[in-house]
Amino acid sequence: MNNSVANTARLIGAGLRALLVLTVICGVLYPLAVTGIAQALFNDKANGSEIKDKSGQVVGSSLIGQTYNLPKQDPNNPDEAVKPDLKWFQPRPSNGLGSNSVNTQYSLILSGATNRSGDNGAIDGTCTEDAEEGTLCAQVLAAKEAVITDNSTNGYKVKPEDVPADAVTSSGSGLDPDISPAYAELQTHRVAEKNNLSVAQVEKLVKDHTEGRLLGFMGEPRVNVLELNIALKALSEN
Repeated sequence: MNNSVANTARLIGAGLRALLVLTVICGVLYPLAVTGIAQALFNDKANGSEIKDKSGQVVGSSLIGQTYNLPKQDPNNPDEAVKPDLKWFQPRPSNGLGSNSVNTQYSLILSGATNRSGDNGAIDGTCTEDAEEGTLCAQVLAAKEAVITDNSTNGYKVKPEDVPADAVTSSGSGLDPDISPAYAELQTHRVAEKNNLSVAQVEKLVKDHTEGRLLGFMGEPRVNVLELNIALKALSEN
């Protein structure tokens, strides 16, 4: 009997010591080591890839897209249409999951895609104006019409065939921070007009903020919208 109690006590003691040692190693030392390495070698990424304006204030992350809309006339009216602020470069559509239905008092970040097929709403494989409302085809056609209208100026008319896919479709996450150089270029005339800048100045901004393929062959060229708009603000204030 005494041997049984002694063995049990010994096993419990060994288990508690193992728990203590593993807690210190896995719960304290390892997280501290990983955090220290991340802060030392990858400080920017470890802290959320923050982007700061010229005053040093954090204005967002290079990994998460933002919207640039005009303020609502009635902030408490969820049915009031949100209009883009056309003096800024606009990101990809970000309403992949629709409006927030959990708590309509707050505008939550909804991440995800529509999960609709490419021919959702198509008739005989083609998206037409007869596409049923709420389908992907109807959303794309409406977005394309808005892009043409918003970006056409007195001296520049956007052609339907010039509208790139990323201008009318959301990304898989719905929070893509980047747009294609083609979409950025399409917006230059409108941005220049709204900010009293020359088209050449705005085109140079786009060129300066265009990133190439990763390692020269992976992915596609892209433009970070937040970084581009920060540079635009600095240029328009000079």
